[in-house]
Amino acid sequence: MRPILPRRDFITKTSAACIGGCLLLSGKRLTAAVWQDVQPIDPKKLNYCSYSCPEDCHFLVASQKNDPELKRAAYEEWGLKERYGLAFDAEKIFCFRCKPGDRLEGPVLTNCTVRSCAIEKGYQACVQCDELKECDKDLWTRFPQFHEAVLKMQVKFREQG
Repeated sequence: MRPILPRRDFITKTSAACIGGCLLLSGKRLTAAVWQDVQPIDPKKLNYCSYSCPEDCHFLVASQKNDPELKRAAYEEWGLKERYGLAFDAEKIFCFRCKPGDRLEGPVLTNCTVRSCAIEKGYQACVQCDELKECDKDLWTRFPQFHEAVLKMQVKFREQG
């Protein structure tokens, strides 16, 4: 018999996953993964910006299914034309997360200044960076609340030793 997850833990974990994914896709505001409050922070499991993409991310699902219609919807939702001047091309519009392993890197990854900085410095996630507080990369200036959330996550990461 599986152990019963206390209602409060269930609500916290599921809400964090849903809210994080919705905020990321809405383009209005990002939030750091709330589940970090209850689990140790492992930079290897985070994206370079310290976010955790939800499994049901529209862009990820469209890429995994290689569905042109879903890709077009994600392209519009993420504002890739406005942000990067990219015309829609179903072959070039994809995302397999920030750390895609052996998969190709799509336009969001290749244009992400936070990701390239973390890789250049040898970090798995920005929570490891001593310069995070003063960082003025595009992601942080567009989403200052997300930057603040990652700074709070960094404090917890450092406290866990």
